[in-house]
Amino acid sequence: MAGNERAWRIGARALFGVAAVITLLCVLLVFAAIRNDDAISDNHGTATAQVEQVLFDRTIIRFETPDGVAHSPANGVLYPDGLVEGQLVRIEYDTTDPELARVAGRSWLLTLLPVGTTILFTWLVAGPLLWWIRSRLRAPVVSAHTS
Repeated sequence: MAGNERAWRIGARALFGVAAVITLLCVLLVFAAIRNDDAISDNHGTATAQVEQVLFDRTIIRFETPDGVAHSPANGVLYPDGLVEGQLVRIEYDTTDPELARVAGRSWLLTLLPVGTTILFTWLVAGPLLWWIRSRLRAPVVSAHTS
């Protein structure tokens, strides 16, 4: 039975590790959003952008800076919720790095709901599973050996 118990312990550690990594990545995502917003605020530029494409993982925009150069950030615009293809939208961007752009008036605070929800559901699944595994490990071992 020791091998089975060892497998449960490894499973519990792996489950905890995965949940912890997901939580850490979510927290890092919020800090990255704060950093991006700070960069835009420190070197603030504004423009009107056209929404070129709305994809599953990004929303592609195109805008011109005052020097007449057209930009289309490869990673898309930050906080794109609700944008549709062809729409004109006011954006704010980092003048030292026009690849970093966000929809005007939106900020890192918009990351809190999806990140918080992800963390909540991660632990709503992992917590009961970890509790169940722990209760199995604490249960008395019943011997199959009878006299």
